[in-house]
Amino acid sequence: MRPTVQRLAAILSLGLLVPHLAGAAVYSNGSRTTTFDAQVTIIADCTIAANTLDFGSSQGVLSTAVTANTTLSVLCTNTTPYNVGLSAGTGTGSSGTTRYMSGTAGNTSTIAFNLFQTNGATLWGNTQGTDTKSGTGTGVAQTLTVYGQIPVQTTPQPDAYKSTITATVYF
Repeated sequence: MRPTVQRLAAILSLGLLVPHLAGAAVYSNGSRTTTFDAQVTIIADCTIAANTLDFGSSQGVLSTAVTANTTLSVLCTNTTPYNVGLSAGTGTGSSGTTRYMSGTAGNTSTIAFNLFQTNGATLWGNTQGTDTKSGTGTGVAQTLTVYGQIPVQTTPQPDAYKSTITATVYF
C-alpha cells in the first residue's frame, strides 16, 4: 500500500473503534432556529431571625439599671420597605411597650424591663408607624440591634425570670 492509502486505512479503522454518539450526525440540508425565555418573578419577601436577650444569671439587688443587647437579622428582597415590631411579650402584665418578665418557678413576681431601638432611647413596640423600626431591603441580611434595660426597681424573690418576645417583620 502506498503511504496515503495506509494513512486513510488507519484513520478509517480508528473510526470503527470509536463508538458513535447518538444525535452526533452532521446534516447539510439547512437549519431553523427558535428562541425560548428563562424567567423568574421575584416578589416582595422578608425573613427574620432573633437571638436571646440575656441580662445575665447572677443579678442580685436591682439598685442599678442592668443593660444587655441582642440582634435581629432581617433579610428582605432588594428595595422592599419593611417595619420590624416587637411584641409586649409573655410576662404577666405586659402590654404595648410595658414589659415584664415572670418568675418561672411558680412564683407570681415580675421584673419590669424595656426594649429600645437605640441605646436607652426610643421604645420598641409593635404598632407600625408609631414604635416599630423601619428599613429597606437590600437583598442581603441586615442586622438590627435590640437594646434591653432592667430599670432600678424593688427586687423580687430569687428565681429565673422570663418573657418570650415575638419579633415581626412587616413588608
